[in-house]
Amino acid sequence: MSHPILLTPEERALVADGQFFAAKARIMRKVRGLLDELHVGLTADLAGLELVAPERFDPATFQFVKGEHLADCPYQYLDCPKHFSGDDKFAFRSLFWWGHPFVFAWILEGSRLRRYKENLINRYHQVADRQLELGLSPTPWEWRQGEGYTLPLTRDRKPEVAAVLSQRRFFKLARFVPLDHPAVQDGSLAAQGRETFRACLPVVTP
Repeated sequence: MSHPILLTPEERALVADGQFFAAKARIMRKVRGLLDELHVGLTADLAGLELVAPERFDPATFQFVKGEHLADCPYQYLDCPKHFSGDDKFAFRSLFWWGHPFVFAWILEGSRLRRYKENLINRYHQVADRQLELGLSPTPWEWRQGEGYTLPLTRDRKPEVAAVLSQRRFFKLARFVPLDHPAVQDGSLAAQGRETFRACLPVVTP
């Protein structure tokens, strides 16, 4: 005999809220507007910038992506610049993930990886203590933060960061901006994205 499938009181309250999806649609439009603003700013930042980029990299290439199921939550992101070719990954991703902090991250892998690692260690004083974190997960597509997932780049952690980097086939530098951050409340989140992009430049420039 099968058991009845019952909605919990919390689930019934959500289903009864006829305004939820209208509010969600408004939020997602605002997020896209934020990513549009950031795209304009990053395009200006990239103009004339010399980067340690893979072969056939085009700084004008970008993409917007929207979906519903990143660990069951809606998301949107902008890749600008965007380069995914074979084993080479060279992209700056700005991710909105429902229920989680905003994330701004460089994803780096492939033919120039050794140079990026050397730049990070040799120029560590330029990137340390700038609210950046090194991803620790075995995949660049993990977006959670905290112990076991990320390592903050503080000045006292240079030896630890060097040890972690030596074993990695890729690396990701990220800044996480929680929803209660002043930049979210005052509408300056795009500026946070651009500042993160610039904070990582010592790693990806000659």
